[in-house]
Amino acid sequence: MRGRSLLQSPSDRGFVFSPSDGSTKFNKWITCSSPNPTAQLRLFCLPFAGGGASVFRTWGRALPQVVELCPIQLPGRENRLCEPPYTDIQTLAERLVSEILAFARKPFAVFGHSMGALLAFELTRSLRRHDGPMPLVLFLSAHRAAHLPLRRKHLHQLPDSEFIEEVFCFGGTPAEVFQHEDLLKVVLPALRADFTLCDRYSFIPEAPLDCPLVLYAGRQDTEVLPQEVEAWSEHTTQTARLRIFPGDHFFLRSDRDLLLRAISRALA
Repeated sequence: MRGRSLLQSPSDRGFVFSPSDGSTKFNKWITCSSPNPTAQLRLFCLPFAGGGASVFRTWGRALPQVVELCPIQLPGRENRLCEPPYTDIQTLAERLVSEILAFARKPFAVFGHSMGALLAFELTRSLRRHDGPMPLVLFLSAHRAAHLPLRRKHLHQLPDSEFIEEVFCFGGTPAEVFQHEDLLKVVLPALRADFTLCDRYSFIPEAPLDCPLVLYAGRQDTEVLPQEVEAWSEHTTQTARLRIFPGDHFFLRSDRDLLLRAISRALA
């Protein structure tokens, strides 16, 4: 990317390896609230539009001890609030490749929910284009398959008042955010950037991935239907298993325990 090989040595990219276990120090992109040097596998997690790494930080206690939970913190939110968010998914996926390679020395899996699922898919394809390692399993949650058209209207160019109303109806952003004008102004740029990223996404056909997919959908999700999630199966040469949870688009909150048990079984 811009004069640097993605496959240059991790130390050239500013990562520092621990002499004891060969792992890297976590940074502003790849976070880990409870580092586990003896873990056999890392689970990278990508959030929904407007979400941050904190969405996943309580997950570690519910996952097998051999798994090191590594939520990815995207620019423009939480502790990276002052950084400009990305509005193009391909550019973001390429940047993530350069960040994640140092942490992929161990076997790993990738989980993405909603926007995060689309980003996880493009990240994995980007890793393949750069001859990087592939995830042992790719979890794609609450997003239609990449080749399917967007059913809802584009939101990113709506005036603030209309955009806020539409985002509120999605239900992902805590209600108290919409009740405080100053707080809303803080989170609005990342929300608008994330919806821009999704609205402008254009699928480019490539060969199917050579890694298994685990697909999650919500039975009451009006934004993404289970059959639209199941259509991801076209994008792998391996198995693709669909699990439907009782909740709506944000079943990762309402059905958290069920979801984490399912992820744990898949990783086992």
